[in-house]
Amino acid sequence: MKLTQSSIAKLTSSKADEIFFDDELPRFGVRLREGGSRKYVVQYRQGGIARRYTIGPTATMTLDEARRRARKVLVAVDDGRNPGAEKETARAASRLIFAAVATDFLGACRIKPKSLYEYGHYLKKLWKPLHKLPLAAISRQVVASHLRTIATDNGAVTANRARSTLSSMFAWAIGEGLCESNPVIGTNVQEEKPRERVLTDPELAAIWKAVPDDNYGRIIKLLMLTGQRRDEIGALRWSEIDTDAKLIALSSTRTKNGREHQFPLSGEALAILSGCVRHRDLLFGVGPNGFAAWSRKKLALDKVCNIKAWTVHDLRRTAATRMADLGVQPHIIEAVLNHISGHKAGVAGVYNRSTYAAEKRDALERWANHIGIAVAQASGANVTALRKA
Repeated sequence: MKLTQSSIAKLTSSKADEIFFDDELPRFGVRLREGGSRKYVVQYRQGGIARRYTIGPTATMTLDEARRRARKVLVAVDDGRNPGAEKETARAASRLIFAAVATDFLGACRIKPKSLYEYGHYLKKLWKPLHKLPLAAISRQVVASHLRTIATDNGAVTANRARSTLSSMFAWAIGEGLCESNPVIGTNVQEEKPRERVLTDPELAAIWKAVPDDNYGRIIKLLMLTGQRRDEIGALRWSEIDTDAKLIALSSTRTKNGREHQFPLSGEALAILSGCVRHRDLLFGVGPNGFAAWSRKKLALDKVCNIKAWTVHDLRRTAATRMADLGVQPHIIEAVLNHISGHKAGVAGVYNRSTYAAEKRDALERWANHIGIAVAQASGANVTALRKA
């Protein structure tokens, strides 16, 4: 029959499935099904096998557009190609979008919870503009362009970490047969400048006095007093705290260098912990990995304390530097921070198994006393540190 827009609308069939072919374009027609479905189709034989290619529903596509697409399909068939297989391949590729692959990659990762959380942050937040793109559509140009944006908005260090995480995801996807190449390869690595910021006593006191009376405030004070890493305190567990021995013991899975670490608690640190309400093993945060609202709470704190260009990690550098100023020996400072460089590196680290428990306690008590004096002086008190004879 000669298919027209009006004749298509009037088509009826007593069969469960019937195709009405077009006189104008052989092998092209409208398929009616028992449930009411009406779709433009092309039917052809290839390799002795009858095949059918669906072009689209008659309700959303004009007859002229359907004929135009049908002609392309028939040209491909006459050239020996299989349009149906090509369509399925394209459809499968379109399902391999970035967001879905990133989720699968994170699920397949066998890394520390802290690293997994960071991977998720980079892939789900910093690479969010790529979420709806198929992997095959993500080119080196796309990656490089967005890396520049990340570096501008978040800094060189964050851009480099986001870059390495994305590269790991594509390497995994190649191994899974989900893509053929890694578009991160060949993109530039940002130049990282190591931070040297050491906070002054007035700055430490200003931060101490400005932190809110909540979990974030307690974390910042504990970081200042102990010199530990951010996530070690942010994901602190009650099971890691020994109040009788007045220390915290971290397992190897909770430290950056994979070594168990014990550090003593000063009287001020114990007082802060005693103010924490115990609901579950984790002290801080609501998620499975402990405290997570770092950026939002830091922005709020900056508005109150009015200290320029400082980071939470600067508290760790400041503790190390100022303990040295107080006369603490370098190898004791390294023991407090759980560093394995310097005095405990190489052969010394193999044979010197001392944890310097007493020395670490003395160092952190001295440091806590120093902070207490700085805070008191900032509040107007006439106090000073007494030196041993």
